[in-house]
Amino acid sequence: MKHFLTAALLAAPLFASAQKLPQPSPTGKVEQIIGLTTVKVEYSRPSMKGRAIFGDLVPYGEVWRTGANKCTTIEFDDVVMIEGSPVKPGKYSLFTIPSEDTWVLLLNSNVELWGADERKPEEDVLTVKVQRGKVAEAAETFTIGFDRVMDDKAVLFLEWEHMRVEVSLFADATEKALANIKEALSKTDAKYNNYNSSARFCVDRNLMLPQALEWAEKSVSMEKKYWNTYTLALARAANGKSKEAIEAANESMKLAQEAKDANYVKMCRDRISEWTTPAGSARPTMKGK
Repeated sequence: MKHFLTAALLAAPLFASAQKLPQPSPTGKVEQIIGLTTVKVEYSRPSMKGRAIFGDLVPYGEVWRTGANKCTTIEFDDVVMIEGSPVKPGKYSLFTIPSEDTWVLLLNSNVELWGADERKPEEDVLTVKVQRGKVAEAAETFTIGFDRVMDDKAVLFLEWEHMRVEVSLFADATEKALANIKEALSKTDAKYNNYNSSARFCVDRNLMLPQALEWAEKSVSMEKKYWNTYTLALARAANGKSKEAIEAANESMKLAQEAKDANYVKMCRDRISEWTTPAGSARPTMKGK
């Protein structure tokens, strides 16, 4: 019995360490697709809890793990430009050096770090400077997220207390998308929506416009919908065919009215107005869908 009790007491700390309890700074994850590149961030989220944060709990001029517990990590599945500097696909730990105005962002190749003291500068793969902004309403809990996600661009933001730091991200999807288009349209069973999406991608990005027009015409010839007829209108206008573009936009609007899609009806009216004004351009301003 004595040996049993001794063994039980020795084992008690092991059982205690295996307990699942709420953490003061719980783990958070955020993921965003930018262009065709997936960006993932995993970090621990401390809260203010009545404390002064920057310049106090988090000192200025010192490397910060940018969160709590294990260091924050960020992962890319393709090349990403961060503030204009390229970063290879992979997973990195993310550190910052806060100040009252300019912050320094660091990416390090070691993703098993628990604190800034363990970081080796020779393992850094990126060092960039970004401006600190301010928010009127204090953010109670440290937050990392994505904002202004459009085409191949996005902003990675860090927000806590009255601080907001924004980091520009760019992941060029053009080459990969064109390769995907080539593959999809090379198949004998390519559908009308494949031709439509290919045409719309090129019109939106002002690429291969004559080819985009051919694809838009092919899509409508295979099966006419109000949305691919709208793409045809855009493709015609992008190729300087304003009269034909207006004809397609009128047809798209009629089909959209029958389908009760008020959004497309408005977009068609806006484009018709744009292309019929004396100062109107044959190259449309892209709005809406």
